[in-house]
Amino acid sequence: MASPRVTLFLSIPFMIIGFLLSRSPSMMTSVSPSKPWADGPMKLITTPQFQTKKTDIFTSGATHMALLHNSILRGYNSIYHQAPLLLDQDKADFIGYALAWYRFVKSHHDDEEASLFTKVEELLQDKTVFEETHHEHESFLAGLAEFEKYLSGLQSPTDFSADELLQIMSTFQEPFEKHFHSEISTIAKFSEHPNAPKEGTPENTAAAATFKAWGKSTVTKAGMTDVVPFFLLNLDHTVEDGMWAHWPPMPAPIKWGLINIAGAFHSGWWKFASCDANGQPQELWAYRAAAIKSQKEEQARA
Repeated sequence: MASPRVTLFLSIPFMIIGFLLSRSPSMMTSVSPSKPWADGPMKLITTPQFQTKKTDIFTSGATHMALLHNSILRGYNSIYHQAPLLLDQDKADFIGYALAWYRFVKSHHDDEEASLFTKVEELLQDKTVFEETHHEHESFLAGLAEFEKYLSGLQSPTDFSADELLQIMSTFQEPFEKHFHSEISTIAKFSEHPNAPKEGTPENTAAAATFKAWGKSTVTKAGMTDVVPFFLLNLDHTVEDGMWAHWPPMPAPIKWGLINIAGAFHSGWWKFASCDANGQPQELWAYRAAAIKSQKEEQARA
């Protein structure tokens, strides 16, 4: 018979797993959205593959980029709508959620500039294809930096001002939205470039592998316990006739772990996400919390 000390030692991993699971996004209740949701004010992107039915490497690459961009856009919209409604007890978690969005965007931008753009330029043998995209990046970086500076500089979560955050967001909203849409059409049009590799060639296969490898790494290396759950919990699996219900492609247990184990480390943040652990759109938490507070106040007065 094992000693009590050995039994306790062996039970520790199960205790840790149990604790994490109790904080996982899959344990959170979800309500279908009925109020303004995360599909505005920034407009979401229709994927090129859904729109054109093409399957060449650039249409596919632009489509996967659009799906990633839509997660970022839903993130922005969820911050925009919920900031004015926050209760004091939710402000610390909301700040964490908003800063995860910032890290997602900043890492995505940096990784494009350092890796993806260079590889595509080499593939097409054309250093000019991303000239306009580089200018678009510059158009919103200053406002994005102010967003991070404001949230990181708060002395206390209770010092948070929705008016101040929304004012900062308004300084980069228009160029940000323009870029996140135009970059998709830019990449999709590369299929018409004179140096675009032909289907069935080794160059085409290598290019497809480049997009796939970049897509896998760009989110995960940004942060496994903050950016990855943010990304996955702002993916709507119901859009475009459910065409992307199983995107990104990965074994179900791995996706479950990325959402529920990695997501448990900052569990309070994810109540602000636009979708639940199953990729279903959900009522934004701040609306739900405000309704609960109002209901309790009415009951107290009765």
